[in-house]
Amino acid sequence: MNLSRALRRSALILAPVIALAALSGCASAQTADAGSGSSGAAASGEWTYTDETGKTVTLDHQPQNVASYADYALGLMSYGIDPVAIFGRVDVASDERFADYDLSKTAIVGNSYGEIDLEKLAETAPDLIVTGIYPTDREGTLDLTGPLYGLADTEQQTQLEKIAPVVAITVGGKGIDVINSINRLSESLGASADTVAAAKTKYDAAAADLTAAAAENPIEITQMYADADGIYVTKTADEPETELYASLGVTFTNKNPDGYYYWDIYSWENAGQVMNGDVLLVNVEGFQKDDLLAQATFASDPALVAGQIHPWNQAALDYASQAKHMTELATIIRDTKKL
Repeated sequence: MNLSRALRRSALILAPVIALAALSGCASAQTADAGSGSSGAAASGEWTYTDETGKTVTLDHQPQNVASYADYALGLMSYGIDPVAIFGRVDVASDERFADYDLSKTAIVGNSYGEIDLEKLAETAPDLIVTGIYPTDREGTLDLTGPLYGLADTEQQTQLEKIAPVVAITVGGKGIDVINSINRLSESLGASADTVAAAKTKYDAAAADLTAAAAENPIEITQMYADADGIYVTKTADEPETELYASLGVTFTNKNPDGYYYWDIYSWENAGQVMNGDVLLVNVEGFQKDDLLAQATFASDPALVAGQIHPWNQAALDYASQAKHMTELATIIRDTKKL
């Protein structure tokens, strides 16, 4: 299990999978060469899609009932594709990323990593399920033997596949590549090219503003997760979102770019080694300001003392979500004092 997956699952109690009878459908899945392309036919005809893992799903119709992991559901919804069911790693109803969307007709079937109510999901009769997969290293290696992202284990994945075919978005490498993957799937599911183009226009404007903010105030940002074991600092090139922002001129704390994949890890005893950012972006699932102030070895962190700390929930990698997130980050950068 790679380190990023292990951390994302830490402190989670994975519920037993409820036995579910296999549901028959009109879908067939087969393996194809990776990168063999995709793409759907009209809603009235056969639909086929190949994801980045090389898996091809073929249906006799364009999927109308799509279930999705929260991060990718956001991208679909931004293009007018409303999932019939969503499962996530935090409470979906209170997830601020969904504030602009109507979830009243969407079944929430999971609010914690790996916990999915399979019976409730099956009741929505999805004809496609969307989730993700993270590479195991910065070369982009995909472990196709383990469970996909958001799933408890391979047994749960097998149960999902009895409900509907599953496709995965690969979340690794360049951020723009992940965005393009969401775009490709969304257009295959019926999103119009005009809708995608309009979203890109807003994205481009936000990206230009973020670049301007980074040039105006060249500060260093420490993006991190913290818990009782210590501090985990995101490796800039290994997380698609920070890779994207770095490509736009944002500077992140990145002490060991060639070290372990995805995270630089500091025990609380060694926390002083990472106290050099001008602002802290702390993952919403871990320690927050008061928790960090309670850590004697980190309480004197200059950014923490200055109150330059912000809870940070990584945005979905689609044009609309990223336009909003980049605007937020540009504001933080402009409001931060260099220490």
